[in-house]
Amino acid sequence: MEVKIDWGGPDGMLFVGQTGTGHIAAMDGAPEGGGHNLAPRPMELLLVGTGGCTAYDVVLILKRGRHAITGCSVKLQAERAETDPKVFTKIHFVFTVTGSNLPRAAVERAIALSHEKYCSASAMLAHSAKITWSAEIVDTALPSTTSP
Repeated sequence: MEVKIDWGGPDGMLFVGQTGTGHIAAMDGAPEGGGHNLAPRPMELLLVGTGGCTAYDVVLILKRGRHAITGCSVKLQAERAETDPKVFTKIHFVFTVTGSNLPRAAVERAIALSHEKYCSASAMLAHSAKITWSAEIVDTALPSTTSP
């Protein structure tokens, strides 16, 4: 795997990363750090990548188990050390998995397998951060509780 990062120039802290597969991601800093707040911070992208890695696993595991999953989102809440290097010290993942008659045990197993076995990003971050997670299941098989 290879990526390339280019600095946007002396007027700020904008960086553009290009992946080996040809995709582009921009990063910028806060104004107080010389940036112009034009793009996510690098550490935010690290969390986005980690969330994407584990959500990918959860969907794949549930689909392979032939569960009727129709949606998956994950929100990450992170805390960082106060001194440099300001590594992540705590990360909590809040999964919302949507589908028809999804067994809680299957969803929780998929999340656990992702964190314990498959997600390389969360495995790396677990060396500096306490990783926790919770799951909400939205059952589309249940009748809507809204009135007309």
